[in-house]
Parts: sequence; C-alpha cells; structure tokens
Amino acid sequence: MKKDHLQPVTVSIGIITVSSTRTSENDTSGLTISELSKGAGFSVTHYAIVSDNIASIQTELKRAKDCSNCIIINGGTGLTHDDCTIEAVAPLLEKTIDGFGELFRMLSYEEIGTSALLSRAIAGTWQKTVIFCIPGSTPAVTLATSKLILPEILHILSHATR
Repeated sequence: MKKDHLQPVTVSIGIITVSSTRTSENDTSGLTISELSKGAGFSVTHYAIVSDNIASIQTELKRAKDCSNCIIINGGTGLTHDDCTIEAVAPLLEKTIDGFGELFRMLSYEEIGTSALLSRAIAGTWQKTVIFCIPGSTPAVTLATSKLILPEILHILSHATR
C-alpha cells in the first residue's frame, strides 16, 4: 500500500453482536473483536447485542454509526430461517467491498474446508462508515478481524472518507 493513499483518520470501532442467546457475559465473539481492536490501538466506541430482527439490526447500526466509523457486526449471517444480518445491512450499503467476502471465504476454506461456502460475509460503506458483517463464531471473528479488517481499516477509511 502506498503511504500517500493514507489520510489522517481516527478509527473508532463499533461492535454489534446479533444473537437471540448471547449476553454481555457470554459474548466471546464481541469481546474478541474488542480486545483485538484495542490491541491494534483503536478505540471501541460502541457495543451492543441485538436479536435476529431486521429492524433491530438497522436501528442499532444507526446508533453505532453516530459514534463509530468502522462497524463490525458478528452473527446472523448464516442460512437458518432467523439469520437476517445480511438482509438488514445490504440494502443500506452504498458501495460494497466484494474482496472482503471473497478473501474471508478463502481464508476460512483453509481452516474449515468446504463449509466456508456457507459464509455470507460482506462489507461495504454507508455514509462514510465502513461496515463488516461476519459470522458469529469466535474463530471466524478472530480470522476476519485480525487478518483482514484491522490490517486494512486505515486504508479503507482513507478512501471511504474522501
């Protein structure tokens, strides 16, 4: 990456866990995102757990956007009848970052094999905010956050906030 592509951007991370069963006490995935983000020197400015409901996800996303320029949503990205994170977020995205989902599935394939094709991970921008939707398992969260999101977030935000 060329250094002249980077803009002076302060990264503020919003974390939303989509789950009908997790609480702040047992949300290891949300905690993992938080710890990795803080370890990379970024501040976590929003954290919430919401149920698998399109309206709830969109409402919380709007709250997170008020104080975060990078929102990582984990959970609700599968194929079960109640998984609706992608359906809630995709209509809001102004630009998609297709390579994110492609690379996430490629790296997941290396770890879990062909079940990686069930992942509907996506990313994109919405009103100068970058949104990532990733599976809710702690290994998936660790992979996406440490290998893809945190290494590239300054570069992504430098372009998204121009």
